[in-house]
Amino acid sequence: MQFSKLFFPLVLAGCLVAAAVAAEKSGAYLHQEPGKNTPDDLSEWRKTEDRRGLKPYPAAPPATPNPDGGVSQFGGRATDSFSTPRLAMPFGEWAAKLRAMRPEVDRAAKQVLEERYRLDCVSDPAATMSRGKPLPVGPTGRLPQGVESWEAYAALPASKVRERGGFPYPPLDHPLHSTAHMVFPNAWTAAHPEHERMDVGMDIPDCYLPEFPPAMYLTTHLELGDVTRGVEVTYGNYFEIFRGLLTPEQMEGLRLLVTPFQSTWFNVSDHRVTFEPSQGVSCFSCHVNGHTNGAIELAPDSRPNYGRLRADTPTMRGNYAELLFGSKRSIRSMDHFAEVEEYFDGDHTMLAALGGRNLDRAQTNHMGDFNSILDFPPAPKLDALNRLIPELASEAELRGEKLFQGKALCAQCHPAVSHFTDNTMHDLKVERFYDGRPEGPIKTFPLRGIKDSPPYLHDGRLLTLEDTVEFFNIILGTKLSAAEKSDLSAYLKAL
Repeated sequence: MQFSKLFFPLVLAGCLVAAAVAAEKSGAYLHQEPGKNTPDDLSEWRKTEDRRGLKPYPAAPPATPNPDGGVSQFGGRATDSFSTPRLAMPFGEWAAKLRAMRPEVDRAAKQVLEERYRLDCVSDPAATMSRGKPLPVGPTGRLPQGVESWEAYAALPASKVRERGGFPYPPLDHPLHSTAHMVFPNAWTAAHPEHERMDVGMDIPDCYLPEFPPAMYLTTHLELGDVTRGVEVTYGNYFEIFRGLLTPEQMEGLRLLVTPFQSTWFNVSDHRVTFEPSQGVSCFSCHVNGHTNGAIELAPDSRPNYGRLRADTPTMRGNYAELLFGSKRSIRSMDHFAEVEEYFDGDHTMLAALGGRNLDRAQTNHMGDFNSILDFPPAPKLDALNRLIPELASEAELRGEKLFQGKALCAQCHPAVSHFTDNTMHDLKVERFYDGRPEGPIKTFPLRGIKDSPPYLHDGRLLTLEDTVEFFNIILGTKLSAAEKSDLSAYLKAL
């Protein structure tokens, strides 16, 4: 009996060794052949990629300042897909380095914006956001020197625009793309100094960001209007504010949404960008009151960091109308999105190393339960199918609606009846107008309540609705007149 226990494992081991030797001699593989056309040296094969004229990604470890010319000049692949929770130096040296570099990082980011935009913070005398913050107006984008008007510029073919350079609306980089992660507006960090970074601050002026705190509307209590009435919802007050309004499941979901969890760079380890250790960030740190405060991040769907797109925090209002979540990832449910939110930049190995956010399916379902009752702000000029009510709308708004549905081509992707989203993704091919890496398809975001959530486009490069109209007039070649663009902007403010 003892002999058999010893003999058979030895025989099995011998067989495996013999099989491995035979496989090595024959070129065969135990589990799977390497695949058709696989080269002998994949490392050399990787070096022959066609980047379509783009530069290879440079080495850019965390705390590397942004390159001149922006990150869209690079393409291809990174050396690795994984991050590390270990700093390249002791934390004291790291903190001193970040603090010393911040003035120059902020100055460079400000210079980029001032070269691209007129940051004069002009506001609309007749329109405000839901809680009264002045609505910024534009266009703020700077036309290339020698161009007479936006109309003349929009009449140029894409090849001419690209040839002359100076396209007003190229991709907007994170102010510190190498480290990336969340950067919060000044209004937020004034109230939450625990989120003030040592290395970088918000680049976009507050006048072009959403109001703080924003209103919150619930589909289940429309009679109450803004249920928060100017109060920021936090872990310390959510229960009393919502007791008697929410179901227990919704209340538990809200609790999780306002609970801070550790993230890649906001945590209690040395791998952080705050001087003091931090419990982290909550969903509502960016999506304050279920809306947005304009915080930025990088989309977590690519590598390296220089290949990731800047992501302006979208509103969670009206999530019930959406079938896609995440600007490029095509996630199909809010519950799933809650599982993979950008706390660790799409890197589960960092989650394993730093800990702090292991939610189970029941918990993310509760979060989705609350998200699903966040409503759009009131739009008293719209009927049940999101059409303007003629007796309530101005002539300019009515003309704008006609343009939206027709000549301006807006409704091709933003149909009114489905809250102005077709719930799919589109590639605008904006790289036709500038030298740089293609951005690929981006989801169609709803336009209901759009005046409450500047800046616009996925990366916030369009500071005002007027910039947005100018951008799409160029991209889609709709050749709108100045008067037509004014009418279209007026209509968007009524949504």
